[in-house]
This record gives sequence, C-alpha cells and structure tokens, in this order.
Amino acid sequence: MSAAGAMHESLAAATGEQPAARATLAAALAAGPSHAYALIGPAGSGKRAVARAFAAELLASGARDPEEARRRALAVPSPHPDLTWVQPPGNQHLIDEIRGRVIGAISYRPFEGEHSVYVIEAADAMAEESQNALLKTLEEPPPYAHLLLISSEPEALLETVRSRCQTVRFAGLRHELVEERLVAEFDLPPATATALAALADGDLDRARFLASDPGTGLRQLCERCCRAVRAGQLDERPWTALLEQAAEIGERRGHEVEDAASARAEEIGKGRDADRIRREGAEAAKRADRRERTEAIDAALSLCAAWFADLVAYAEGAGELARNADRATELEADSSGIDPLAARQAAELAMETRRRLTVNVNEELALDALFQRIASTLGQS
Repeated sequence: MSAAGAMHESLAAATGEQPAARATLAAALAAGPSHAYALIGPAGSGKRAVARAFAAELLASGARDPEEARRRALAVPSPHPDLTWVQPPGNQHLIDEIRGRVIGAISYRPFEGEHSVYVIEAADAMAEESQNALLKTLEEPPPYAHLLLISSEPEALLETVRSRCQTVRFAGLRHELVEERLVAEFDLPPATATALAALADGDLDRARFLASDPGTGLRQLCERCCRAVRAGQLDERPWTALLEQAAEIGERRGHEVEDAASARAEEIGKGRDADRIRREGAEAAKRADRRERTEAIDAALSLCAAWFADLVAYAEGAGELARNADRATELEADSSGIDPLAARQAAELAMETRRRLTVNVNEELALDALFQRIASTLGQS
C-alpha cells in the first residue's frame, strides 16, 4: 500500500484543494484502509474524483500490474472488474440495484489483485429501506472489500449507516477558485466567470456545466421563462423548451457513456469480458441519461430562483448582491415596478418545486404549476 509520503499523483491531484481529505486518505493508505468510508461535503467539492482516485489506489495494491490496474480504475466508465460504481438512475437509488450490485456481489472474491471496491454515489439518495438493507454489509464486509459512500446531504443518511463508516470531510470550494478554473478552462470573460461561480454556489461541476454550450443554452431558456412570466406571456409555455433541452442533455450524456463502453469493448475484441462491458455500458447509458436530465432540470430551477432573487436585490437598490452579475441591464429593466415581496415569493416557489422533484413528481406538470403560480404571485395571471 502507498506510504503517506508517496501518494500517487492521481490521488494527490484529486485531493489538491481538500487538505483534510488528503490527510485522512494518506493515513489510511499508510496504515491500511478501513472497510467503509463516507465522503461527505458540498456538491462539486471533488468527492467523486477523490473516490475514483482512492479506489484506483486500493485496486492497484497487490495487482499484478499496478499501473494498468490504476489506469482502468480511473477510466470513466471504468472497465476494471473489481470496481463497482453505483449511481441513482434518477432521483433515488433502486433497492434491487443496491441488493444486486453491492450486497449480493460483495461476497465474490476479486477477479484481480487483492481488493474490490464498491462506490455508492449520492448515497443520501438511498431510501431508508435500501440503507437498512446495507447495514449488515457495512458491519461485516469481507476483508478484501471496501465501500465508499459519497454524500452531499449526510443528514439524509441513517446514523447507523454513518457510524459504520470512517468520515472523509470535504469543504466547499472558494468562489474565487471556481472563477479561476472557469476562466482557464473555458476562456470566459471575468464577469461571466464570477456570475457562474455564484450561481453554482462553489459547485465546480455545476459551474463547468453552466459554462458549457448546453449549460449556456439552458441558462438562456431559464431567463426567457422568467422574463415571459414577468411580462405575463404564458401562452407559449416557454418552459416546454426548457424540458426539451434537459432531455437533449440527458440523451447526449447517455450516448457518451455507451460510446465509451463500446470503444473499450472494441479494444478487448470478442469474448465474455467484451460482452459484459457492452451490456453494462448500455445499462449505464440509460442511468446517465436519466441522471443528467434530472440534474439539468434541477439546475434550471435553481437558475430561475436566482433570477427572481436578483430582481429583489435590484428592486431594493442592492444590485451589487445579484448573482447574475453579467445580466445587470436585463435585471434592472425587469425589476422596474416589481413588488420585492412577490419576487421573493417567486424565488421560494422555484426552490419548493426543486425540492418536490426529488420525489419523482411529474416534471412537466410541476413546471406548468410553478410558472402559473409565479405569474399569479407577480400579478400577471
């Protein structure tokens, strides 16, 4: 196992902005890893990348070819047979998947090397039934198996689950750091980078999405919806275009996941392993499609809430507090004559709908109801 002072560059890079997590995992690699870890911290703070890099170190240990094992573990999606990565297909994990891919599979010895790793992303999206089913596995896992639970909302995890995991804590990224990354990666104007970092609230993953072409398009559609509602122009239901954009984002991501799996299967050629990778790639593509679509709608509702909150700031003469710092002209025009209390209520309605969608409410009906209610609140029904 790697010594604390000789952490592999992939894990060192992943934990670069998280010194507390880096110290915890370095100590684990030096002394011998625990059976279960809970990676806890705000969304976009790098937990997923650290989990993948840590899993790669565990799988490289004792492998016949450590560098090759590490390379496959770091790939997305990973073709390593001893790395199981479980993501919720939508807003919630399926108990059958937790039972089948983790609880039922963990008793099988590793195909390669000395370790197997099971990562449950968005572990807080497990229903109580799934968490209770996982308890015995967390209590008495085989000595070769390690579980990594990733959570942005640890309060949604049962205390009995949290207490059986060693906690690895992550801090939220500074907005300034997110701005620097956006400028470097997307060559954005500083004002736009500042706005996106604020809108993402330090979530680097979301900020990167908002800076991408699909994210830029989604943001423009959100502003169109908000301004249409502000003007009482509801007949065209502009939020249907928003849902279509979210569906396209999901479909595009699904194709990327399936194409990556197909490419890896082509490298292997024919045989059982290639067939397994193709099959699992198709299943992962469906999950990725649904997950990306859900996250795009969540981002859209967050953007709508921020727009109405910014109208409050401008209406009350505090435009410098607005998160959409690169939309000053539009916000100033839209805030003219608006009731700050009504705009604040509109922002709260958007956030309420955002919370409701986590329990699989029909998205189209939810957005219909949301924008009708906002129009009524603003006196534009």
